[in-house]
Amino acid sequence: MSARSLRAWSWLHTWSSLVCTVFMLLLCLTGLPLIFHHEIEHLAGDEVELPVLAAPQAARPLDEAMAAARALYPQRIVQYAAPDEEEPSIWHFTLTPTPAPTDDYKSVAVDLRTAQVLRDAKTGEGFMYWMQRLHIDLFAGLPGMLFLGFMGLLMVVAIVSGVVLYAPFMRRLDFGSVRRDRSPRLKWLDLHNLLGIVTLVWATVVGFTGVINTWADPLVKYWQYSQLSALLAPYAGQPLVPEAERAPVQQALGAALAHTPGQKVSFLAFPGTAYSSPHHVTVFLQGDTPLTSKLLKPVLVDARSASVTAAPALPWYLTALLVSKPLHFGDYAGMPMKILWALLDVATIVVLGSGLYLWLKRRATRTREAAVGETEDGVPALT
Repeated sequence: MSARSLRAWSWLHTWSSLVCTVFMLLLCLTGLPLIFHHEIEHLAGDEVELPVLAAPQAARPLDEAMAAARALYPQRIVQYAAPDEEEPSIWHFTLTPTPAPTDDYKSVAVDLRTAQVLRDAKTGEGFMYWMQRLHIDLFAGLPGMLFLGFMGLLMVVAIVSGVVLYAPFMRRLDFGSVRRDRSPRLKWLDLHNLLGIVTLVWATVVGFTGVINTWADPLVKYWQYSQLSALLAPYAGQPLVPEAERAPVQQALGAALAHTPGQKVSFLAFPGTAYSSPHHVTVFLQGDTPLTSKLLKPVLVDARSASVTAAPALPWYLTALLVSKPLHFGDYAGMPMKILWALLDVATIVVLGSGLYLWLKRRATRTREAAVGETEDGVPALT
């Protein structure tokens, strides 16, 4: 590689890293507890437990459970309903003032066997809420999500440029060398480069899946505009189906399951919400394997007649979005993968922090380096 190309790659690596470092540190720090959010919620006593009944009881119609949730907040409507990931006899209902997307929501858990409310969850507060909002959108909604997505792209650029620079730098050294007998700056430079290579694949995967996740809202809206609009042509000009005219939810759910056998329910989106249409209850079904459980199949059920009108295949970009979300947090292979994700997260924090230290150190010694014509250690810095 020519000296000119080396300088160009070094400039790209330095400035792409510097621009995104603070935000990537924030994402790594907030992402660490989110990897273990199930375990933290369990320790905090926030998980919903299914009570033991004196005698076994069959599940009641979903409409009764939904009515129990609505009774707590009669001025709100149900946007979404979903069975608990670990206990299908518990259903969670999201209630909001209107069908439109909003941060003003209530989450109510109901025992499907008895139609009794188990928990009225506190929303918009607590440690995990703050971690999640900082990690997802910096409390700035869609603009915050897109901004973090751009920072993620810069991180990917920094990784690629770092790989390009790593080969010429390591020509003088054995792979993995850390020169502990030299200056602190040189030791940190070697450690920065070593950990950068060790975390290369993980950081690229997590960074890129994080970027995809920030595009969730625009991708869903594009899907609705490009594909669902054709399926909704027969309903053109019709208003949102009022609740009084809707068929029982249990009937709509049964129609969706009968139309696509061998699947289980992921969640239901009610008319007018972001994941449905004004005229349908959209039932999202999933498989029962670690991979297929992340791939959803939407089934559009007419809200009035409870008849299935369409079951479109999700486009590739929404499939990529669904796969990227659990992969981003290591939510595929249980606790071993979560521990691995956490260790790599910590290593990435060291890479980011050491890169910032090296840049500050370099600026502090720039005058002296210019006088001797090289870095203080006789090696060109990579950050």
